[in-house]
Amino acid sequence: MLAANFSTLQFDLLGFSDFPQIRVYLLMVFFIMYLMTLSGNLTILSCIAYDQSLHSPMYFFLSNLSLVDICFTSSTIPTLLSSLLSNKWSLSFISCVTQMFSFISFGNLENNILAVMAYDRYVAICSPLRYSLKMNHSICVVLVVISWIAACSHSLLHVLMLTALRYFGVKKVNHFFCEISQVLSVADSDTSSNFSLIVTEGAVSVAIPFLCIILSYTFILVALFRLQSTAGRHKSFSTCSSHLTTVCLFYGTITSVYFRPSGGAAGIGERAATLGYTLLTPMLNPIIYGLRNDAMKRVMGKVFQRKI
Repeated sequence: MLAANFSTLQFDLLGFSDFPQIRVYLLMVFFIMYLMTLSGNLTILSCIAYDQSLHSPMYFFLSNLSLVDICFTSSTIPTLLSSLLSNKWSLSFISCVTQMFSFISFGNLENNILAVMAYDRYVAICSPLRYSLKMNHSICVVLVVISWIAACSHSLLHVLMLTALRYFGVKKVNHFFCEISQVLSVADSDTSSNFSLIVTEGAVSVAIPFLCIILSYTFILVALFRLQSTAGRHKSFSTCSSHLTTVCLFYGTITSVYFRPSGGAAGIGERAATLGYTLLTPMLNPIIYGLRNDAMKRVMGKVFQRKI
């Protein structure tokens, strides 16, 4: 059935073809941002692997976040760059589904990793004496593995539901990648159950990690207000500031797109918001953690001095 129905199916990604006059400028901007994303996150990974002092739970989760950022951005931006280069880009059904699975998996995985990092900060501030016991290496690995399994299972469910639909001929997708709601909007069969799954299971998969983040920071704030020392309060909160900034960036850009209840043409606002959490946030994360973290700055200085 798959070969019969989808062997000749083709998805034409329109991307930013409605702005031909600035296509070259968009290509240059997005290419530079993509290179900055890759180099920044690879720098974070290299520094954490290089220095033994960064082999702690917080930096273990940060290294996973950097790896996810690289994969998340790479699942869509190369397609965007290709479409800008040729002013049109087509994907087979298998390529489209593979991209969709990667995008949903890594997007949801970033959501889960941010929740795990919030829990790590909660334990560090609210139970500092038991931190090494509660966040030992085995527990950290288990938390990351659960995050991966949950993200991939969530993505697989939506992709399998989509492959049960019928498509005929060449389909024009008004986006720069195979975004699930846009692909559903061009299907030739009923998609009501797919959109219902997006606003139920999809919303829950985002809401649960987000609630974990909210709860973690609620307990953190309560613990900080109980501290008598202003300096101690500032020092404790400074360990959370980078993560909190990343959370605000990620959820601030994803909300308007992810909770959209139905399909339809993706306007410039939605495509720009999608770029916010697929490219801008992964590009800024290394800057946020590199500039606001004294340990990271110290290790980066050592690495650059050694190279020089």
